[in-house]
Amino acid sequence: MYKNKKTGIVGIVITIIILIIIVVLSNTDLNKISHIENIFSSIVMPIQNGLTYLKNKVDGNDSFFTDVKNLQAENDELKKKNSELEQSIRELEIIKSENETLKEYVNLKDKYLEYKTLPAYIINKNINNYEKTVVINVGSKNGIKPKMTVIADKGLVGYVISTTENTAKIQTMIDSSTSVSSIISTSKEAIIVNGTLESNSTLKASYIPTEATLLENDNVETSGIGGIYPKGIHIGTIKQIVNTKNNIDRYAYVETAVDFSKLQTVLVITNE
Repeated sequence: MYKNKKTGIVGIVITIIILIIIVVLSNTDLNKISHIENIFSSIVMPIQNGLTYLKNKVDGNDSFFTDVKNLQAENDELKKKNSELEQSIRELEIIKSENETLKEYVNLKDKYLEYKTLPAYIINKNINNYEKTVVINVGSKNGIKPKMTVIADKGLVGYVISTTENTAKIQTMIDSSTSVSSIISTSKEAIIVNGTLESNSTLKASYIPTEATLLENDNVETSGIGGIYPKGIHIGTIKQIVNTKNNIDRYAYVETAVDFSKLQTVLVITNE
């Protein structure tokens, strides 16, 4: 209440001062009025200039914010186009991959024309553990059965151990529990090769006849004995021969023809 009363008094005082100025001005000659105007202008003009400056700054800020908004819209449009371009690149990469896979299938089928085969793609690989297996994208509904041989471009992969309707599990020949009846391509000597725990690219050849002649870089292939693998499928190449005191215990290391770390496409032989 005190504050309102004080404000009212100030208003009355200002009104009286303005009335006095009006009376004075009405009784003052032109020269004095001009002098008063000059004084008044010296007070008012800086204020007016300041207000004009502030107005220009506000107008400039409006323009700045408009530019920022336009830049944001352009940036959003560029992001959208970039996203569309990335999607197109991904689609092209998928098409390229599918074409390469199809080409691999064609090459594989041309290489193994003597067999009735079904192409497949590896969807899961488990070759770094004790059980070295892979899973392919065809199963019982495609006619796949256990014990069918699986091959790749370079040679033997393994055989089917189980199936679902849409998939099949393959035990690879690099699994330590796998034994493959084999022969040396040049001498036709019979040997047995087994997978090892130590490597995904090396097999151990054992049960080598004492009279057999082994040479490094000799090729090893399936013998057709054992009821699983057909005869003549390439397995690998002898890389090291280990002789023992008792010649009957000697063994050799065979490097697999198939690179299991890069294996993607295979063929299942369905007419064994």
